Amino acid sequence: RTAADQAQRAEAEARKTEARASAALAEAERRHDALTEAAAQQAETAAAARTTAAETAAAAAAAADPATARASLDSARAAAAEARAAARDATTRASEEERALRGRLRRRQELEAEARDWQRRAQEAESRTAALDTRAAETAAALATAEAAPAAIAAEEAALATQKASAETRLAAAKDALGATETAHVEAARAARAAEKAASDLREGRGRLEAKLEAAREAEAIAAARLSEANLTEEAPDTTADQQTPASTAPSEPDSEDLAKRLEAEIARLTRQRDSLGAVNLRAEQDAAEVAAEREAIVTERADLEAAIAKLRHGVASLNREGRQRLLAAFERVNAEFASLFRRLFGGGEARLVMVEDDDPLEAGLEILCQPPGKKLSSLSLLSGGEQTLTALSLILAVFLCQPSPICVLDEVDAPLDDSNTARFCALLDEMRQRTDTRFLIITHHPLTMSRMDRLFGVTMVERGVSQLVSVDLLAAEALVEA
Repeated sequence: RTAADQAQRAEAEARKTEARASAALAEAERRHDALTEAAAQQAETAAAARTTAAETAAAAAAAADPATARASLDSARAAAAEARAAARDATTRASEEERALRGRLRRRQELEAEARDWQRRAQEAESRTAALDTRAAETAAALATAEAAPAAIAAEEAALATQKASAETRLAAAKDALGATETAHVEAARAARAAEKAASDLREGRGRLEAKLEAAREAEAIAAARLSEANLTEEAPDTTADQQTPASTAPSEPDSEDLAKRLEAEIARLTRQRDSLGAVNLRAEQDAAEVAAEREAIVTERADLEAAIAKLRHGVASLNREGRQRLLAAFERVNAEFASLFRRLFGGGEARLVMVEDDDPLEAGLEILCQPPGKKLSSLSLLSGGEQTLTALSLILAVFLCQPSPICVLDEVDAPLDDSNTARFCALLDEMRQRTDTRFLIITHHPLTMSRMDRLFGVTMVERGVSQLVSVDLLAAEALVEA
């Protein structure tokens, strides 16, 4: 905004200067016209004087008195000389006024160009002001987002803590359920084995009972056949015995049938109970052991991962801390060297580097603030081309001084500089050569820079298409000249 106000004031001053120049131009044109008219009158006067001189000469020639004629001729010649001198003076003044008019015209063109330049600068200042306003709005939005970030992070941490507690609760419940399931599985397997054993015993008992029942039925059939063949009337005692025998065996048949029914019912119940238990997993214990081993491995891996994450975070924090310390130390050194070189190149003034956009040095940006002698403190973009070049050279060489190298190559760095700034730049290079052991290689077309070097290397083309390397040792040449 300050730059925009300055540009507007400069534009108004340029307009006033243009108005004054226009008025001066009009006055010069008026004077030029007056002098032109005066020159024309003087020319007419000179012509009239010459005519009078001719007439006087003719009259003198015709007169009888030579002295009178000579006096008239001399007065006519004097009048003609005065007329010619006046004409020359008028012509000289007209030429001077014309030159002054041309100078004012050039000055007017220069003022118009300067006014256009100030208008362009004012437009650039307005666009920069708009960009700064946009950047300020973005910065405010980012600041609001950053201010809201801790609350969001705290809420997220609370949610994560809640999720962690819930996950730990579910994990404990899952562990308890797994233990209960394993216990129930073991009990079920034990009950299944007992049921199978009981069913097997029942099947064996049923087989034995069925065999006894079949034997009893066969014995009954044999006894019935014998009774039908025997004579009951003749052998009463035998009949009685026979009758007593079936009578004694008959009560055992219902008991055997009842026992068989009870056994069948018990077998059916146990079978249903076994079927309700489902298929028996004979690898349950082995699977449980494998699951327990896998769980222990997962728990161990989780602990290792948590330890590795903590170690990595600690390492990253340590690296960031050390990086911030080194960056701040290097920043302070570069800033001090930059300020010193800036004052050396500009013959005064002030310059510094400022971290912007973030408090963390690892995330912050960098802005160059400089104040040449006689100017206000501003950013690098508001300086002229030569001032920007000298400031950039100060920064580059400041970084170079903090970490010198054996060779430094500078390519056309003096192109935007005038002679005085080029002389300062060469003096700075001489000083840096004395402070360090660096060899400076400069690619340049500036005669002043080449005259300050120790050795020159160039390429010349004496013949068309044939290049030749030329080397001149200026120190040796200077010693030779002095000798």
